Amino acid sequence: MGVLSLSSPVRPGHALAPTAFSSAAYASDEDRARAWRRALARAFAEVELTAWDAGSFPAFLTAEWNGGVQIATEESGPATIVRGARGIAADPRRPVLARLQVEGETVLIQDGRTAVLRRGSLALYDAGRPFKLIHPGRQRAHIVTMPRALVRLDESALGRVTATLIAADDHDDAAAALPRLAAGLIEELAVAKPAVREHFARAAADVVGCAVAHHVSRGPVAPGPRQALLERIKADLEDRLADPGLTPQAIADQHHISVRYLQVLFQQQGLTVNGWVRARRLEGASLDLAGPDAHRRSVAAVAARWGFTNSSHFSRAFREAFGMSPMQWRRLGSGSAAQQLSGSAVVR
Repeated sequence: MGVLSLSSPVRPGHALAPTAFSSAAYASDEDRARAWRRALARAFAEVELTAWDAGSFPAFLTAEWNGGVQIATEESGPATIVRGARGIAADPRRPVLARLQVEGETVLIQDGRTAVLRRGSLALYDAGRPFKLIHPGRQRAHIVTMPRALVRLDESALGRVTATLIAADDHDDAAAALPRLAAGLIEELAVAKPAVREHFARAAADVVGCAVAHHVSRGPVAPGPRQALLERIKADLEDRLADPGLTPQAIADQHHISVRYLQVLFQQQGLTVNGWVRARRLEGASLDLAGPDAHRRSVAAVAARWGFTNSSHFSRAFREAFGMSPMQWRRLGSGSAAQQLSGSAVVR
């Protein structure tokens, strides 16, 4: 039984949508392993397949983008998959991936933490940083791939929850139902009519987001006064994102604090006020442009709806965040537009 090490590059943005792969279509172990690594790289991010018993265990992958998120189902035997510095340098895609283990076991290692995913477990990993996946045996999982701009976590919070069990069936609380609900939606997506596939995909991503939010809310340490104030400010800003006059001074005045103190609150999480607001606005705009009714709105109207008064500025910010113009995102729709994602709405 051969164990192969393959790491030839796959250029980002060249993925096919939807993706369907079966290693059984290839004759030799070497061809199977090479094709499997390429399928993983195209669907998720550039990786190295450092070990896989290609002869004894076939691998399967289906992946499809809908509404700005990709829903994939991946099945394989024993394998080790690494996203290292070389892969990150060769492939600028930095999505966040949520892995829902359906069968078997996967060991996820990232940010100095190790999570062992079994049936019903859910965990996040970040393609913007190195990670390792180890499949000790036969396994099957659903993977929800989301642009960073669509993940409702700032960079510091994301770095604290990667490679952590978000929810598992052996937890006797409300979170235990969320992975099962997400899995059910993904199974329905596989047989749904095209007109409703986007709704199932977004619903699955929302359930994952709910599970993550629930996990974060159960943190062992209660937020201090500064953190509580920051959360109140963020909640207020969510309702005011469309206001073009949402400046740091206006926000500080609303909460009866100085601009300097407002900046300190955000800086403690590695953020800036303007960067956080911009990222949240771009998230809303990207969802509007990927929606089924996007053709009914001009790009300028979408920009204005999310507080951008200058269309040129909006287009530049959108391209920086998503790797393509708003027109390209809308024209390519919920399929290959998201597949070509190469950037992120980095919050600074």
